[in-house]
Amino acid sequence: MPELEAPAEWAKIGRAFAMQEQSCLRLDSPFTARLCRLFSLRVPSELRIAERLANWPGDATYLTDAVPLRMTGALHALVIEGLDAKLTGFYPPYEAPADDDRLWREIDRALSDHADFVLDRLESPPQTNEVRRSVAILPGLAVIAERFGLPLNLLEVGASGGLNLVCDRYAYTLGGRSYGEASSPVKLAPDWEGPPPPAVEPRVAARAGCDLRPFDLRRDADRKRLLSYIWADQPERIERTRAAMEIAAEHAPVIQLADAISWLDQRLAARPEGLATVLFHSIAWQYFPAEAQERGARLMEDAGREATSGKPLAWLAMEADPSKVGAALTLRTWPGDGTDTGPIELARVDFHGRWVRWSG
Repeated sequence: MPELEAPAEWAKIGRAFAMQEQSCLRLDSPFTARLCRLFSLRVPSELRIAERLANWPGDATYLTDAVPLRMTGALHALVIEGLDAKLTGFYPPYEAPADDDRLWREIDRALSDHADFVLDRLESPPQTNEVRRSVAILPGLAVIAERFGLPLNLLEVGASGGLNLVCDRYAYTLGGRSYGEASSPVKLAPDWEGPPPPAVEPRVAARAGCDLRPFDLRRDADRKRLLSYIWADQPERIERTRAAMEIAAEHAPVIQLADAISWLDQRLAARPEGLATVLFHSIAWQYFPAEAQERGARLMEDAGREATSGKPLAWLAMEADPSKVGAALTLRTWPGDGTDTGPIELARVDFHGRWVRWSG
């Protein structure tokens, strides 16, 4: 192990990897969990990487900076992009060695051989753009469509490559009801508890998104980078994402490179009459600085006070909260009845969209 400037600080980053290990196990990725366990206990021999991790300035856990997923994404990228043939032989679909020491030696060697690449990837938060989160977004849009009876103007912050911006282009079975495009190659049928969502097909009239690091899915390099954030031992997720990328490349708007809150301010000021404008996001808001979250909430409340039945506004969010049971799907709409009670919880949703517990 290298001599770190503050060896005690490895315990802090180690806890972040240990937390991610448990999350990966809950989400059926034993290989990624194993990588996280190794990092929780062992220090890379590449000193620059070890020091960057040990001295991470913020919250390294998946609740904020998600450093373990930055690391696993960087390693998977070496495989996805064909940069390290030897490492590829240790990754699914190949079987990793049962011996942790042997696997760690290979990981540690790859980190040393590709240190500049890995350090660069550590600077970017993971952009999973999980397609199955649309199983929460689509029924939420159905609630909004039923409430206002208008076509929708979708605004997504933290849109990544826009896979969830085209959620109406996928085929769904939700609570025994079918939604979306039946012929779509992306078919989503989560385990569903509770009543079905409204029997309304959301009509999307306009859509736009922004991200600090947007993907242009017409570019092969951007497709590979997006895929690198998907866990290597989950081939169904990878294939589903490939299919969704084809749809998004044809139908999604170009995702703007922009600060989310400044972009939102401009979009809210220009929202059209005759459409229900919907701000939505999924596992993205939590990564915004606290002051940005506060400003964004104020912008929505200010715009909401001006909302009318012909120009309504909705805020649909799938985000982590203190509960240990999945993510919360919440909805807030304007105009209201004059008694603003804040967002209502529509459902609890698995972080990867495997199940939905709908309350509506």
